[in-house]
Amino acid sequence: MLRLITAAGGRTSRATHGASPLRAGRRAFVVVAALMFAAGAVATVVGCASMATRAQPMPGAWMASMAAMGMCGQGASGALFAFVPMWLAMMVAMMSPTLAPVLWRHRSALERTGASAQANRSAAMVALGYFAVWTALGLVVFAFAAVAGEALVQQPAWSRAVPAFAGVVVTFAGALQFSAWKRHRLACWHAAPCGDDARGASVAWRRGVRLGLHCNAACANLTAVLLALGAMDLRAMAFVTAAITAERLAPRGACVVEGLGVVLVGSGAFMIGQAAA
Repeated sequence: MLRLITAAGGRTSRATHGASPLRAGRRAFVVVAALMFAAGAVATVVGCASMATRAQPMPGAWMASMAAMGMCGQGASGALFAFVPMWLAMMVAMMSPTLAPVLWRHRSALERTGASAQANRSAAMVALGYFAVWTALGLVVFAFAAVAGEALVQQPAWSRAVPAFAGVVVTFAGALQFSAWKRHRLACWHAAPCGDDARGASVAWRRGVRLGLHCNAACANLTAVLLALGAMDLRAMAFVTAAITAERLAPRGACVVEGLGVVLVGSGAFMIGQAAA
């Protein structure tokens, strides 16, 4: 009897000892995810406040953000180095709510195979690959904004057409919410692998890049809405963040997707009418 009690106590002690590192790892994941979101949100708010003071009024009664245009004497390279960190902070704040559950599933899959020591490092590499894709998109946005900004300054007639064009973009983005393309892109995002075979850093990185590509495709129309409304507009960021999070995480995602389509089509039509008035 004494041996049985001792054996049972030993098993309990080993189980408790094994569970403690797992709980510590989970707590660390939650803390790091929360800190990433908070840091991204604070940096975004501060950066947008700075950009708002340098916004330039344009023909057509709209304000152009100076995010892609250097300050006096700064030059294109200076503007780029200022824009990329701001863009990355914005993406961290906007995408963390949908990325964190995916990273958690990835980490949990590794834990179940006994690779708990590698779980956090692998999840971090997935996140790095994911945000590398968003950083690359930021470079494209910067180049487009810089060229378009110069053209609009030199062509006032084009500038006056921007509000109506933004309404067209929002309307088209809303119509895409009802399309088979949108459903397929969201299905690819949900089906993105997060299994237990991404133990190596290079494999985890590639998985993150693939996840970032799926994410970019799934919310391409909503990203276009953000750019049309103003990439550095906090209200537009909040709306697009809520939309992306809801359509991916809500229990009745299909209804949310179509509901967002109705809102966007109506908003776009209103913007076009307001521009034509």
